[in-house]
Amino acid sequence: MSNLTEKHNLKGTLICVEGIDGSGKSTQLALLRDWLKSIGQDVIFTEWNSSMLISQTTKLAKKKNLLSPRTFSLLHAVDFADRLKQVIEPALKAGFIVLADRYAYTAFARDVARGVDRQWVRKVYDFAIKPDLAVYFDIKPETAMNRICSNRAPKFYEAGMDLKLSNDPYESYLIFQSRVIKEYQSMVDEFGLVKLDADDSIHSKQVAIRTLLREILKEKGIEV
Repeated sequence: MSNLTEKHNLKGTLICVEGIDGSGKSTQLALLRDWLKSIGQDVIFTEWNSSMLISQTTKLAKKKNLLSPRTFSLLHAVDFADRLKQVIEPALKAGFIVLADRYAYTAFARDVARGVDRQWVRKVYDFAIKPDLAVYFDIKPETAMNRICSNRAPKFYEAGMDLKLSNDPYESYLIFQSRVIKEYQSMVDEFGLVKLDADDSIHSKQVAIRTLLREILKEKGIEV
């Protein structure tokens, strides 16, 4: 776990946001990206399961409900490894601010919630670079479900339906996402995640993130 527990020595800055869907993490990262661009900072954005190499294969397998928990984990690890080498590392070497919508911690939470061995998953991702800032948006599963269901029903894997926790997708969602949240909460101290209350206003959360980022950039000699 040395890479994820030791500061990197690259020129750029790596920021990631974590939390279950409905926690508002993507909204906060989009606001942060727009602000950084508006003040002239070089920014690269990357998101979970978006590698050109493997993402379509993963999406097809999900659509057909073909993934076992460990296969699910390995496909996402391949996706992550490709993006790390092709996008994240080069951008950090060039001095960019890299904004990641979910990082290795997503796998640590979701895969373990699916019953995959905790240490095995961490070993799979032991090549990951430690973020300069990792923010976790903590939310109750009921609140997240209400937000999601205002637009759509829970998705098959999102609800943990592959685990046969319940025949009711809404009940299954609450059971599975409660497990995911428990794993995230256990990582706050383990990996130094900064926990923010997802129920706070969009403005207050954005102010908090910008304050944290300013402190990090200041240490690198960058005033924003």
